[in-house]
Amino acid sequence: MKIKKRYYLKKKKLKEIKTKLGPYSSLIPSKAKVEILETELPDLILIDGEPILMILDGDPFPTLKGVLKKPVDSHVVVVDMGAVKFMASGADVMSPGIVEADPQIKEGDTVIIVDEKHHKPLAMGKAIISGEEMVKTDKGKAVNTLHYIGDKIWNFNL
Repeated sequence: MKIKKRYYLKKKKLKEIKTKLGPYSSLIPSKAKVEILETELPDLILIDGEPILMILDGDPFPTLKGVLKKPVDSHVVVVDMGAVKFMASGADVMSPGIVEADPQIKEGDTVIIVDEKHHKPLAMGKAIISGEEMVKTDKGKAVNTLHYIGDKIWNFNL
């Protein structure tokens, strides 16, 4: 991964990000070193050197490592175990593999994809259709994958 710029966040910007994070603001402890990495991928926010957040469409969102630190309970899409191997290689989420989805999900929302057995995060993506449609529909794509276990963000090390 090519790093274009790396710098510490100013207190004003950090406060703004914490506000936008809402329930995930606890991912940024008060004494943490918070840096921004501008990359060719989504920009990353490092907390004590770990990529815990990323910037998607101007808003901060937890990476999968962030989600592992603080589990999510909304905007979750649950896929069957048959979809896991495809998700691990970055495939988009297809409607037939979806077991359940948060009914609050709207088209364009950022969602977390988890497996049905362990509820471990597998990927993050943008919803193409609503949560209700994901469960009802039995063909076509439901979520475009943005970040998945095993990608450059997941394997990132300084």
